[in-house]
Amino acid sequence: MADYIVRPIARVRSDFQEKFGIPRQAGVVGELTAAVVFEPEYRNPDALRGLEGFSHIWLIWQFSENANKPWSPTVRPPRLGGNKRMGVFATRSPFRPNALGLSCVRLMGMETRPGLGTVLLIAGVDLMDGTPVYDIKPYLPYADCHPEALSGFAPDPGATLAVRFAPGMEEKVPADKRAALTAVLANDPRPRYQDDPARRYAMAFAGLDVAFSVDGETLTVTEINERT
Repeated sequence: MADYIVRPIARVRSDFQEKFGIPRQAGVVGELTAAVVFEPEYRNPDALRGLEGFSHIWLIWQFSENANKPWSPTVRPPRLGGNKRMGVFATRSPFRPNALGLSCVRLMGMETRPGLGTVLLIAGVDLMDGTPVYDIKPYLPYADCHPEALSGFAPDPGATLAVRFAPGMEEKVPADKRAALTAVLANDPRPRYQDDPARRYAMAFAGLDVAFSVDGETLTVTEINERT
């Protein structure tokens, strides 16, 4: 059987310019919003006819940062401390034979933008800015929702942290981005196996460099600067 070539139909525009800090799964941080911008050859509004009737959609996309990296039959899931191996097909690791990802996101609406055609507005994203999208499908509750399903070694999203900002830091975040940033930080962006209160972390978000540390169950934002 011949290889099948797929090409991006769209790209995601999000607040994450780097991988660090992106939620580990879609829907975990509902406050995160993004846009799906179609490639020029797919900017036909007829292709979206009827999509407005669905509240959620599936995005099939590429781990573009890992597209040309070798894959391994086993990986070390961060959830298990990074020291226990599981089969790659039992995980959502980006180091896969075809580096494909799948995300269920909330469809907030559609709008027409000059030079871009119809753009999808989505929420609950777990995608880096520029991520290529290969297909979009509607989410069907009667077929896609399985309340009785088992979650293996990942039964829940994990504990959340209390987030506090050092004096003057919260005001540096645009008002419309504060809730999303706080929710991302509360979700604990650190690798699951790191727990050093003296360690300083930094992540890029919405054009800002955000520095923080974690002590116990409290995350403190120590510094925020505009990215240069």
